[in-house]
Amino acid sequence: QVQLVESGGGLVQTGGSLRLSCVASERTVSVYLMGWFRQAPGKEREFVASTSISGADTVYADSVKGRFTISRDRAKNTVYLQMNSLKPEDTAVYFCAVGLGYTAAEIHFWGQGTQVTVSS
Repeated sequence: QVQLVESGGGLVQTGGSLRLSCVASERTVSVYLMGWFRQAPGKEREFVASTSISGADTVYADSVKGRFTISRDRAKNTVYLQMNSLKPEDTAVYFCAVGLGYTAAEIHFWGQGTQVTVSS
């Protein structure tokens, strides 16, 4: 069982930045992607970004492309999400995730979530 612990959420103004971190309890297998999902109140959990084990293969949701950057440190079992130019619509609980794809159904392990609030 992989346990994931997120940190770095908080309250920021529109246009501000936050950096989320997620530490895994153990090294993930090489076929697993690590990434981030988010869920706003009353909305479905949605994919944000993911990265391969090497960190070289990254995928972003269109809504965050160009503003968010995902990175992965295999030695530290850690994945990061640098969020810049934040918008109120980015407000959500952000979940670290480990799985085989970009849909929630393909996720094997979830973090507890960290709240990101962007005020206008």
